Amino acid sequence: QVQLVESGGGLVQAGGSLRLSCAASGRSFSSNAMGWFRQAPGKEREFVAAIGRTGGSTTYTDSVKGRFTVSRDNARNTVYLQMNGLKPEDTAVYYCAARRTSYIGSAYDTAGNYDYWGQGTQVTVSS
Repeated sequence: QVQLVESGGGLVQAGGSLRLSCAASGRSFSSNAMGWFRQAPGKEREFVAAIGRTGGSTTYTDSVKGRFTVSRDNARNTVYLQMNGLKPEDTAVYYCAARRTSYIGSAYDTAGNYDYWGQGTQVTVSS
């Protein structure tokens, strides 16, 4: 069992930066691939980034490549999402999620393939 708690959201102007954190409890964190998703009002939840258990493998949705960076610190049971160059269209509730698999694997961009979810943190980017 893994419990996830996100933090670090807030209000920022376009072009600004935020770093989201996702603290995990549970003994298996270092064995879990992790993902970040977001959901804007009236839209479906969409994939943002994923990272394998060691942090050596990452992947991003095209719209955030070059602006967002996902990382993890297994000693601290925490995964991060550094967001730079924020745009108004990045406004959403951001969720972290864990998979029982160790590697990013296939269908990493499908929310249904993740087993544990946090409660989300709001990110609002003003123009």
